[in-house]
Amino acid sequence: MAKITYVEHSGKRHEVEVANGLTVMEGARDNGIPGIEADCGGACACSTCHVYVDAAWVDKLPKKDSMEEDMLDFAYEPDPVRSRLTCQLKVSAALDGLVVQMPEKQI
Repeated sequence: MAKITYVEHSGKRHEVEVANGLTVMEGARDNGIPGIEADCGGACACSTCHVYVDAAWVDKLPKKDSMEEDMLDFAYEPDPVRSRLTCQLKVSAALDGLVVQMPEKQI
C-alpha cells in the first residue's frame, strides 16, 4: 500500500491508501477523487487522467514512454517536466507519499 495525496485544482487535498499493483488513476477512481476522469479506462488512449506530479517526485518515478509522451500532447496545459498520466503510474511501496495535483480541467 502507498499513501497518495491527490490535490484538486482548488487546493482541496485527498490522502488515500492505494493497493500495490493498481495505478494512481485506479486509486483516484476507486476512492471517488474528483478531477481524474479516465475516459479510456487506463489504456493510455486519452489524456483525461493527467496530473502534475509534485516536483520532489519527478525524478523518483519511472520515465515516460513514447505512448505517454504522445498522449500528454492532448492534455490541458501540459508541463514538460511534471505532467504525467496517472494510468501509467503503477503503485508500489516506492510511491508512498506521492503527491499529484489535478489540472484546472481534463480534455
